[in-house]
Order: sequence, then C-alpha cells, then structure tokens
Amino acid sequence: MGEPLVQIEHVHKTFHKNNENINVLKDINLSIADGETIAILGKSGCGKSTLLNLIGGFHLPSDGQVLFDGEKVTGPSRRAIMLFQHYALLPWKTVLANVELALEPEQISAEKRRERAERYLHLVGLSNNLQQFPSELSGGMQQRVAIARALATRPEMVLMDEPFAALDTFTRYYLQDELLKIQAQESTNIVLVTHDIDEAVYLADRIIVMDANPGRIRRTVTINLPKPRDRSHSNFQHYRKLILDEFNFSRQNDDIEYNI
Repeated sequence: MGEPLVQIEHVHKTFHKNNENINVLKDINLSIADGETIAILGKSGCGKSTLLNLIGGFHLPSDGQVLFDGEKVTGPSRRAIMLFQHYALLPWKTVLANVELALEPEQISAEKRRERAERYLHLVGLSNNLQQFPSELSGGMQQRVAIARALATRPEMVLMDEPFAALDTFTRYYLQDELLKIQAQESTNIVLVTHDIDEAVYLADRIIVMDANPGRIRRTVTINLPKPRDRSHSNFQHYRKLILDEFNFSRQNDDIEYNI
C-alpha cells in the first residue's frame, strides 16, 4: 500500500439535540493508505455513517482532525464522492443525462462530457441503456448508474454507505464482483459502510469493527486473502467466524489490530 491518503486523528463527534449533547464518536484514530479498501462494520447506532461523513467533509469533528492527502478536511470535495443505497437518480433524465449532470461543474465541453459519461457507463455494463429512464431499470442497474456517475467525476475516493443493502443476494454478489473489477481498473480508493460481515470480508483489505455508545473502534482486522475471494473457502470462513465471534463473545481490549 502507498502513503496514507486519509488520516483521522483523535476525532470526537458530538451532536446537539433537544438541549442534550449526544456523543456519537469517541477518540477515533485511523489511517487509510492510498490503494486500500476499508470496510467499516458494526451494529446500528455505532457511528459508521457519521465516520464516513467526516471523511467526506459532510460533518466536521467536534474535536480532533481529519486529513485528506495531508490537508485538513473542512468541507465536501469532489476528491471524495459519496454513494448511497438510495441511488438519487433524477427520474426525468435518461441514464446518460444523469451521469453527464455530475460533470457539469467541471466546465468541459458537451462532447467531452458525453464521451466520459459513456465511458463509465460502458465500464459498468450499461452501454445499451443510455437512453432509458431510471424507472425502466432494475434496482441493480440503477445502482450501476449511480456507480458510473460517481466514477465519472474521477474522485480519489468513493465513500459507500450500505450501497447494496436494498438489493437481492444475487444482484448484490454480482455488483460486488463488478466493484472489484472497476477498482482494479480505475485504482479508486473505497471506504465502505456495511452491516454485512460477508460483504466486508469479500471486499475489504481491512475491516474496522466498531462499538457503540459512543462509537469507537474496537478491532482492526486485516484480511490477507487474494481477490477475488471464494466465499466457500475455509480461509474466508475463518475471517467470517473471527468477526462474528467478536460481536457475539469478545468484549475486552479495544483497538487491537490482527494481521492473520
């Protein structure tokens, strides 16, 4: 892996609601190397999405700092794009137009916009669907449009908040494989929030396991398996059980890193 692209240093996050301070994240320290895929895993309410929003600059820390490529994050940037499970496609625009819309801030010619949009739609296998509307596509195809739109802006990092949670198992597996192929081709850094242990083990180089109340890192698990991974292999099941046991049984010693 390369030098750290993201550094999170002693970050705390507190929200103010109904005259109360709600501590969402406590003393988060994390480095993400250039070229690394990170999965943030934990139960609901542990601050996974808040941590993702801090990396993207959509929230700011109450204390501590987030650095992106050595610069303090003070707001959203096109260097880190957020991808949600709700595709946020404009229903009155075609597939092609939805992707082109994301490129308008770059002030490139209409021809260049179309060329780049078509390239990334081809990358996700939608070359034959350019003039269709979102309502004419399946959920998996709509998510592929959203992925193409995110990648077309050529970000250094894609932040994914449960991007495949609403999809059926077979579509989710297909898109996970497509994501691995795209990342290998585009060299895009990915930080993925998920509840799905299998998804985390399948996609990530490292898994950040979080506790709640307040959210904090309990374990970092490095997945030393080649990609693509075989979900039925004993090595895959070993990591799956390691993390499952962590949630069910292990309750001591925060912030230990496993390299297995």
